[in-house]
Amino acid sequence: MYNRTRYETERLYLRILKPNYARQVLEYYKRNHNFLKEWEPSHPDDFYTISYQKDMMKYEYNLFKKRKLVRFWIIKKEDNKVIGNLCYSNIVMGNFKSCFLGYKLDKDEINKGYMTEAIRKTVNIMFDEYDLHRIEVNIVPRNTRSLKVMEKLGFEEEGYSKRYLEINGVWEDHKHFAIYNDDIN
Repeated sequence: MYNRTRYETERLYLRILKPNYARQVLEYYKRNHNFLKEWEPSHPDDFYTISYQKDMMKYEYNLFKKRKLVRFWIIKKEDNKVIGNLCYSNIVMGNFKSCFLGYKLDKDEINKGYMTEAIRKTVNIMFDEYDLHRIEVNIVPRNTRSLKVMEKLGFEEEGYSKRYLEINGVWEDHKHFAIYNDDIN
């Protein structure tokens, strides 16, 4: 089964990258280390190395080939710079047809509509090409930018979970959002 790895929007390329892009991915993470720290789980000591990024990208690419995970790297058309990613993980088919979405964007590119543009496109990809019915997003309540993105895109707020995910060493409460593809038969 063939899985496409290249998409685009008006201002962005959305790519599923192989390990040979590890240097660009590492540069993105290093550039955004302090900015992303507040929103991410703690990383292993070797996270900021080429070898770690290559291994992770190889692992994720293998999951992509099995249609279990899709990480779209966001690349600005204007300068071919990696500015973030969206990860559709825990893809479960059968009568569930659902997954989780997580995303992150470069500190210098927020509030420009890039994430809204990328999520809009990739949600359609996941519904149309992966035949999913539901995509869930979980957001720390103080992340007002992400909450606004969910609102703009029409994700429904489904609930609230206390101590839902460990973020930077702390168990954080999260708001649950989902969007549905009611056109699937």
